[in-house]
Amino acid sequence: MASSAERIQDIISSADVVLFMKGVPAAPQCGFSSAVVQVLAQVGVPYRAVDVLQDPFVREGIKAFSNWPTIPQLYIKGEFVGGCDIVREMFQAGELTALLAEKGVAAPVA
Repeated sequence: MASSAERIQDIISSADVVLFMKGVPAAPQCGFSSAVVQVLAQVGVPYRAVDVLQDPFVREGIKAFSNWPTIPQLYIKGEFVGGCDIVREMFQAGELTALLAEKGVAAPVA
């Protein structure tokens, strides 16, 4: 069986944008997760959401993996971006959209 770190790396590698959160996008289980879901909805990029409440190994493992003590955690192209406050501040400053563009992650054209 793969270690928690290997499982987490596989998850992060599975999509350009990955959000480790409490709950699911349609029903976040904490305000911080909800805030990041709202930011991602405004940016419009597709992402994979991972409900850490469903897997205690991922819930604890992601904190050690990123050396970041809280959930949610956002990854873009395998790189840890940050938690709720950082993501919100980056979005408000226009930096999140710029980072996504720089990494080649674009919102689908309607």
